[in-house]
Amino acid sequence: MSPRYVVLGPPGAGKTTVGLLLAERLGVAFRDTDDDIVATAGKPISDIFTDDGEPAFRALEEEAVAEGLKDHDGVLALGGGAVLSATTRGRLADHTVVFLNVGMAEGVRRTGLSTARPLLAGVNPRATFKSLLDARLPLYREVATIEVLTDDLTPEQVVDEVLRPTGPAQGT
Repeated sequence: MSPRYVVLGPPGAGKTTVGLLLAERLGVAFRDTDDDIVATAGKPISDIFTDDGEPAFRALEEEAVAEGLKDHDGVLALGGGAVLSATTRGRLADHTVVFLNVGMAEGVRRTGLSTARPLLAGVNPRATFKSLLDARLPLYREVATIEVLTDDLTPEQVVDEVLRPTGPAQGT
């Protein structure tokens, strides 16, 4: 069993929204590893960061991704930082990975610099978001088989881009 698509990207990229629409369009189940982590830990991600620290969260995340890649055959959405794990990046090698790219201005607008997102809470959330994008962009691209810039697209248009046939036009 293997996911049809694995969806990833930074906060505000639309991983859950697009993942749900993509799963609906394909007639398959949707699963979000962040939900799996919350279920396993029995508390919200922000509490995991506060109570146990980021390393504990990342360990739970790595395990949730491994299980999702093994057990799920629909659309699997990963948390924005899942690509920080070299082990996870290796596990993604044999999967169709959709990188939902979002520019800094649009990502900031979409997240509203929410304090519910532990890595964006702090003194200068814009600088934190920029730093996060700078660090993760090469990792997202390393594992991606499909990249869609989401800034000016509706979620439905993003799904259309994901499902667009690739390669040369047929019958020419």
